Amino acid sequence: MKKALKIVGIILGSLIGIIIIVFLVFSVGKGKAAKELYAQLGEEAPELTIDGYTFRDLNKNGSLDIYEDGRAEFEARVEDLLGQMTLEEKAGTMFVSMIGMTSEGDPYDKPKISKDPSDIILAAMLPPASEMLVTKKMNSFNIINSYNPDILARYYNNIQKIAERMRLGIPITIASDPRHAAENNPGAAIFTPTFSQWPNQLGLAATRDTLLVREFGDIARQEYRSVGITVALHPMADLATEPRWARINGTFGEDAALSAAMTKAYVLGFQGDDLGSQSVACMTKHFSGGGPQGKGDDAHFAYGKDQLYPGNNFDYHVIPFTEGAFVAKTAQIMPYYGVPVGQTSEDVAFAFNKEIITDLLRDSLGFDGIVCTDWSIITDSKMGEVRAWGVEDLTSSERIKKAIDAGCDQFGGEFVPELIVENVKSGAISEARIDESVRRILRDKYRLGLFDNPYLDEAAALKIAGNEKFMEKGREAQAKSMVLLKNEGLLPLAKDVKVYAEGFSNLEALEKYAELVKDPADADVIVKRMTTPYGDPKGKSFLERFFHQGRLWYNDEEIAEVALLADQKPLIVISHLERPSVLTEIDNLCGALMADFGTSDEVAVDVLFGARKAEGKLPFELPSSKEAVEKQMEDLPYDSENPLYPFGYGLTF
Repeated sequence: MKKALKIVGIILGSLIGIIIIVFLVFSVGKGKAAKELYAQLGEEAPELTIDGYTFRDLNKNGSLDIYEDGRAEFEARVEDLLGQMTLEEKAGTMFVSMIGMTSEGDPYDKPKISKDPSDIILAAMLPPASEMLVTKKMNSFNIINSYNPDILARYYNNIQKIAERMRLGIPITIASDPRHAAENNPGAAIFTPTFSQWPNQLGLAATRDTLLVREFGDIARQEYRSVGITVALHPMADLATEPRWARINGTFGEDAALSAAMTKAYVLGFQGDDLGSQSVACMTKHFSGGGPQGKGDDAHFAYGKDQLYPGNNFDYHVIPFTEGAFVAKTAQIMPYYGVPVGQTSEDVAFAFNKEIITDLLRDSLGFDGIVCTDWSIITDSKMGEVRAWGVEDLTSSERIKKAIDAGCDQFGGEFVPELIVENVKSGAISEARIDESVRRILRDKYRLGLFDNPYLDEAAALKIAGNEKFMEKGREAQAKSMVLLKNEGLLPLAKDVKVYAEGFSNLEALEKYAELVKDPADADVIVKRMTTPYGDPKGKSFLERFFHQGRLWYNDEEIAEVALLADQKPLIVISHLERPSVLTEIDNLCGALMADFGTSDEVAVDVLFGARKAEGKLPFELPSSKEAVEKQMEDLPYDSENPLYPFGYGLTF
């Protein structure tokens, strides 16, 4: 037996050694290729001094071009630059893809052995940064890493230096998914603990405080700009009318008027009254409303591609855009993956749908900003199948043409500019049409100040991002967003009470006020934090593990666990509402019930003991049963039978 185990060990060791050698050879090869590509670039832009002003000679021709002249009007600068760009450079500008960085702040060009999940994702999914920058001539990216602010700023400076060495020196635009939620939700956001931590969008809506939401946007703007992020891939203006949908926690709830008011305040906080050199451009999503998903199945997956309107309520879902995002002059728009079934003459996804993008968004509503597709609608990615719903039979090249014909300007999560070049050279798309989109993209780069002063103070980033003033504002918002649903005289808790706690990751937060006990029998009160239930994955996609969708009701085993606690001592439940849970049985078992939308243990405990005040109101109704959930219509707000708690409900103590 020992001999056999020894042989197995030798074999395994040999296999591991071979894998490591192959990995190292592959990594070295990638690194060498990156160096060769970067070596093709020119020098950094020299400076020109004219009339006492200093300019960067981005195309290195020794003279000041209009596009380099910070005194010229934006439109003139755009036209001058557009006239100097090759077709390949224009095509590269029409893509925005994920890009990575090393822990030292360098572009991610070669795979490395790492425990960081983002490194694994980058190695599995993406071409090297050098290929996207030099070969594909891309200049817009969304970053998924979450390092310290000075490292993020260093990376931004490094990648701008590379851009400066490109033929025309077009600066890089960096975008990001939300980074400010106190909870970690990898499917829709990037947890960044070095930034101030706030409730998610549902929580902001629960505060009913548009001034607070605008202040959040302004704080987030400062933190983003300090590390080089100039485009926010948010807010979500979708309406949570289908309670089973996985992405409800990223919305402002199910009420169109509330969502419109919150969306307006949010965009104004990030962008200001007008887009400028200190702004962060908002890419508001998902036009024309991604909420009415059939049975709540998300459109990231083929089984969830249909958006349904049994209540004939399509127009209701447009209100947060017309009365919110567009009033605040959102710079950019993203359509969703889904197919608005029966709403247009052709049942194809929003980004391929000319009646949605051109007829409605452009012509009827007058939007002339950038329209960027959601990620991976053209080609298969290593993270899952292409989400080209309704046009699955088209080739990737034909999909590119259809989306451009529909009115889209930029492609998210793709890196195939060669397909645009092919379409133009074949005559399928005119270069004049490409110019329309590139003109919009360049205009935002200018408005955001990227051409004239793209570099950052790395030390200043540490002082801005996550400073104590911003952190405290986030904690105040977390507390204010909590909703008191029931209180039978248990709250606020008295100091030094004996507490048995479940569901807390930081028990020290409780020890600040209470005596913690290990046995419920020894407690005066039991406090339990609970999460929203969800169904099992329906497919095999890697992404599905991040999408909590479907089931909203607790199973018998979960209810029995709560009942066991309730039988022993008075029970307080804090329910984290990613979506509208069915809390009927829980409500019957506990003496106090609170809802949170992304609140840390520390803040939740402060609220329990009265040190902070919960003032939230529900941003959606809470259904009373499984049957009520299944009978409600996907596109109608607050339409479940006999809701346990209605939209807008909330007590105080």
